[in-house]
Amino acid sequence: MESKRDKAELITGSECLLRCLLLEGVEHVFGYPGGNALYIYDAMVDNPEFKHILARHEQGAIHAADGYARSTGKVGVCIATSGPGATNLITGIATAYMDSTPLVIITGNVSTTVMGTDAFQEADIVSMTLSITKHSYSVRHVQDLPRIVHEAFHIANTGRKGPVLIDIPKDVSNHKLYYQPAEAIHLRGYDSDPNLDTDPIDALIQAITESERPVMIAGGGVVYSGASNELLEFVNKTNIPVATSLLGLGGFPSAHDLWLGMAGHHGSYAANMAIQQADLIISMGSRFDDRVTMRVDGFAPHAKRIAHIDIDPAEIGKNIKADIACIGDIKAVLDYANTKATASPSDRWIKEIQEYKRNFPFRYKDSDTELKPQYVIEMIHETTQGEAIITTDVGQHQMWAAQFYKFNHPRSLITSGGLGTMGFGLPAAIGAQIGNPKRLVVSVNGDGGMQMCAQEMAICSIHRIPVKIVVINNQVLGMVKQQQELSYAKRYSQIDLAGSPDFVKLAEAYGIKGLRASNKAEAIRVWQEALNTPGPVLVEFVVPKEENVYPMVLAGTALHEMILGDIE
Repeated sequence: MESKRDKAELITGSECLLRCLLLEGVEHVFGYPGGNALYIYDAMVDNPEFKHILARHEQGAIHAADGYARSTGKVGVCIATSGPGATNLITGIATAYMDSTPLVIITGNVSTTVMGTDAFQEADIVSMTLSITKHSYSVRHVQDLPRIVHEAFHIANTGRKGPVLIDIPKDVSNHKLYYQPAEAIHLRGYDSDPNLDTDPIDALIQAITESERPVMIAGGGVVYSGASNELLEFVNKTNIPVATSLLGLGGFPSAHDLWLGMAGHHGSYAANMAIQQADLIISMGSRFDDRVTMRVDGFAPHAKRIAHIDIDPAEIGKNIKADIACIGDIKAVLDYANTKATASPSDRWIKEIQEYKRNFPFRYKDSDTELKPQYVIEMIHETTQGEAIITTDVGQHQMWAAQFYKFNHPRSLITSGGLGTMGFGLPAAIGAQIGNPKRLVVSVNGDGGMQMCAQEMAICSIHRIPVKIVVINNQVLGMVKQQQELSYAKRYSQIDLAGSPDFVKLAEAYGIKGLRASNKAEAIRVWQEALNTPGPVLVEFVVPKEENVYPMVLAGTALHEMILGDIE
């Protein structure tokens, strides 16, 4: 009788890895080769189906995989070699972990025969990343590889999403096995539970009918669960105003009358004041991050009840005590809630909040002589009508993009929220553009963060990836300067970025068109030229270094203690 092994093909672990990735539906992999990953890269030569994008730095590779994952909802994949190749991924792994991005990270390692001897480029990457991965594998037996790859994708994309590491020693990647695809798996804790506990949801519905001043905080969980339509239906039925976290932007349409804007540290006046005056807070896929709550003992002082809906039970009560706890996928919770939802008695409350929106919008002192960064973001929004995918780096420009770009759709803002990783913006845009070839992708960067992964412009040039790269250049570490100005008595220290490269010439050196503007007329002209130009373009907008992001809630103060800045 013929056995399964007789039917199976004898191949190497590296060939097996590529086949497993293709079976998982992987369309693009981002990576950088090195000695202990060379068997894997050698296998790519004979597998034309396998699409690999060569980054110029491992951090660029993992941020690109992250941007791909966030913008598509698929699992992002990156590959690096051992030692410094693997350790260069750590910042990107932590970025994905903090923001619940599903990634599978594959690293090479030294052969099992020399592990533990401090061999050349040996690093225990599994131990180093234990606290920033959902799970890690060290593959010691090649026959385990099909199962491990299948499990890694399942874990990364199940429940609260996140990164999973697969570390493959060099000799294992060359060992042979009789290849057969992995069978169905059942992992305790990673199987979806169809039994939703509806009692807390019923309690929430009851609380809504009794609330005169309800507010909802919609976070990244709404986006990740694909629950935007369900949230819109719920809001329309319950008449509850919605504030969004930074990662929740786009999860609820910005044009809706009940949208309050972003809440928190640099949130809108309407969102922050509504939270502080609400009698019912409903956190929907938001983890009560400190940038949303600010001083915890001053958060929502008038709330009689706080409801927390989250897929991760560890988040319930971690930062803010929840009176009503609904554990489950946001989409499933809202599907059930919408069968029972009725309007809250909030008409008077809605009128009060709409006054806040009218009287205290995001605004700034415009200028006819200087190009204001807020104007640049407004111009980008108007020309794209809120339909672009916007990636940002981290800093003032990130907050201006969150404030002045109005997002129409989920998965349209790709930004590092939890870790706040400079260098994220450009490679994330590359991944987002590869994953969404028919959409316009705009990468908004500061002059500081742009220099941390600027080498990835090579990918844009070689592959003609049509990302529009925006550099908001104020020649200073703007957010650090703002904090030193407001909280450190203007004792400015190590923030001067004078001596940065000519970004237009840098782009041209990579074979990308570079444009520059320092006033409104130039800004309108060069931005339109960028939009009309096929392929990648870098546009540098020269702005004043004195401009700050407002409103702002200082550390140690409560949400209602906003500094309104120039408009105060």
